[in-house]
Amino acid sequence: MVALSREIVRVIVEDFGPGEVLRRAADPWWFQALGCVLGFDWHSSGLTTTTTAALKEAVKGRESDLGLFVAGGKGATSRKTPVEIAVHGERHSIARPAEELVYASRMAAKVDNTALQDGYQLYHHTFLFTAAGEWAVVQQGMNGATGWARRYHWLSTSVDDFVCEPHAAVCSERRGQLVLNMVARESDEARRASALLAAEPPWKLAGELRRAQELELPARHHLLPADIRPESFARALLETYERPPADFEALLATQGVGPKTIRALALLADLLYGAKASARDPAAFSFAHGGKDGVPYPVDRATYDASIEALREAVDRAKLADREKLAAIRRLGRYRGESS
Repeated sequence: MVALSREIVRVIVEDFGPGEVLRRAADPWWFQALGCVLGFDWHSSGLTTTTTAALKEAVKGRESDLGLFVAGGKGATSRKTPVEIAVHGERHSIARPAEELVYASRMAAKVDNTALQDGYQLYHHTFLFTAAGEWAVVQQGMNGATGWARRYHWLSTSVDDFVCEPHAAVCSERRGQLVLNMVARESDEARRASALLAAEPPWKLAGELRRAQELELPARHHLLPADIRPESFARALLETYERPPADFEALLATQGVGPKTIRALALLADLLYGAKASARDPAAFSFAHGGKDGVPYPVDRATYDASIEALREAVDRAKLADREKLAAIRRLGRYRGESS
């Protein structure tokens, strides 16, 4: 798997440059196809962790030649991402300061764990970047209650704003009914109101929350005052009161501001200003069940074929032992047959 990944990456870099590896990794169709070519079941959540791990090993020791770097991984390894980025920054010539790349890595994780509350807790985070300073993120969360996973794709060239529609794609078999989506475009007023509220005295906001807990909200409301402790909320906002955030991104980046703080601020923004946060689930791609029957949508054959042909050409040109090459091409053939 590592050997095949290495040759695929090498061919893409030679033909299109290292930035193309990021663009393809951020494409959920291509990433899924790559995982299948490497031999993973297309309906397995393990495809994400093992494919990114194979890519990381594939470029290891060849970063200077490829101009491509991979940091992070699953579980405890994901928490080493900032250190790994900094080490690459010290050893190699990278156009963008390591601090900026570390910030991008942390904000991508903070958004998908805190600003987007869709029921999935991140347990895997891989950060890919180039010597030119471009970056991409492939990270995955797990819903502890259902056991289902959800994958998030980011690409720096398509991120105009970390807190407004920043994803290249969000992939999930199941869409949530109770979602707090503070990075939706329609949550703009809620973001601005939350940042303004974070600069208010914490004890004042805690009092508003206590009054909110006495309200009878409709069952469909996705923000429940009973889930929020005013005392804990007040402690979390001491930092923002002393150093008021310039905007919602700065609020989100503040240490100690977690999911409950954002939920409380979103609730207050709604109750006090009528600034409603979005409940739209951003998941747009599903891979757990084909699509030949049109569920959840018809298969995009043009995209499938483009991905398969790109990978077939890469494998065909790769300098692999005949046995490895033939096995990979057979897998491509089976994948094409299943998608037809």
